[in-house]
Order: sequence, then structure tokens, then C-alpha cells
Amino acid sequence: MKGFLEGFGALLLVSGIAGVIRELTDGWFRFLGLTRFLTENVWFLQGRELFANIVIAVLGLVLAIAGSRRAEA
Repeated sequence: MKGFLEGFGALLLVSGIAGVIRELTDGWFRFLGLTRFLTENVWFLQGRELFANIVIAVLGLVLAIAGSRRAEA
């Protein structure tokens, strides 16, 4: 479980940061389209793509930290 949390958190962190960079450069940086799929297809996130990507990056950071602090049973 520890490795899963760390890996999934790292994936979310990288995806969120890539999404923030893509939103700040008006779509020039197309690396990891995972967050683009999420923010364009979820109706309440349309128009709030930058905020959504920041939240995804922070959530990934929190999961990675929680995974690293979790004691291996």
C-alpha cells in the first residue's frame, strides 16, 4: 500500500504540474493529457482548469507524503 500511495501521488503531482504549465502557456505544453481530459469533460471544472490542476498537484503531493510516512506493516 505504501508503494501504491507513493507512486499514485507522484503520478498525480507530475500530471498536475504539467497541467498548470499547459494552462499558463495556452496549450503549448501538451505533456500528459490526463488532466486535460478531466478538466474539459467535467462540467463544473470548465473555466477553472488552472485551479483544478493546482488541486490535482497538491493532492498528489499529499498522497506521496502520506505514502512515505506510512509505516510498512
